Amino acid sequence: MTDLPQRRVGASGLLVSAVGLGCNNFGRPGTATETLEGTKAVLDAAIDAGVTFLDTADIYGAEPGLSETLMGQALVGRRDEVVLATKFGHSGRDLGIRGGAKGSRSYVRRAVEASLRRLQTDWIDLYQLHTPDNETPMEETLDALGDLVREGKVRYIGHSNFSGWQIAEAHFVALQRHSVPYVSAQNEYSLLRRDAERNVLRAVERYGLGFFPYFPLQNGLLTGKFTRAGGPDDSRIMRQRRQLWENAPWDALDAYQSFCDQRGITMLEATFGWLLSHSSLSSVIAGATRPEQVRANAAAGAAWSPSADDLAAIDAMFPPPEAAD
Repeated sequence: MTDLPQRRVGASGLLVSAVGLGCNNFGRPGTATETLEGTKAVLDAAIDAGVTFLDTADIYGAEPGLSETLMGQALVGRRDEVVLATKFGHSGRDLGIRGGAKGSRSYVRRAVEASLRRLQTDWIDLYQLHTPDNETPMEETLDALGDLVREGKVRYIGHSNFSGWQIAEAHFVALQRHSVPYVSAQNEYSLLRRDAERNVLRAVERYGLGFFPYFPLQNGLLTGKFTRAGGPDDSRIMRQRRQLWENAPWDALDAYQSFCDQRGITMLEATFGWLLSHSSLSSVIAGATRPEQVRANAAAGAAWSPSADDLAAIDAMFPPPEAAD
């Protein structure tokens, strides 16, 4: 078992493994985790490797909710060993839940009950609003989520895809109303997508939230598995998203590989080390479809810590937003 450190989620009492498992591939057609057997193999490998933070959503899977359903079945007997996070209210996908806008009291109630049934659990450790709902007052959404916390159906609440000003507004609304506050933010962030540093990470740090980056490995481009010549034939990039490989910044990636080679580490280890050097980052959520992938991620998360000079060298290869302007 990898000796993965536990990190606190912001100013809350929630502890998560420094490397998490993104569960959007569970139930995805054409993957090894399309089936219950494949899903269980990855989940068991994750837990055994010390990866206990699991992040899913009610829209993941070939059909909405399938990821949660497979996880509920696969986690029978192991529920107490994990910190289970899911999301609701994605603006881009209709789940057929009636009751108003996706941040409304009625929608939140129906969505959480459906997720609890699929996950076969009495509680969700972290329940996250997937995308902002501009139709519902933030006060109503926070009140509805606060009710779930008081009832014990949800332990903590978070949000995803909020901008910096929305993070600030949510903080002050909760403060003024003495509401249960959000404890976490989840946004896209990686060496190839550093825009979150402009405002989101500043707001996260200012208001004491934990941060979860999604797409931290940029579909594998930051793992060392891809070169200018190509990559694994069975990878999602080469099968479905070749434009990501074709348009990748190969000069920077080649320099990054040389940086890793000089230090005797893999690109995967360097990428996890860079991400985990951020004090506000609670867990690196990385997807996996095979047990060996999740074991490699867990090992990489505990392998290397960059020095100040290392971080400066990485910034030179992948400039932060301010430097790039």
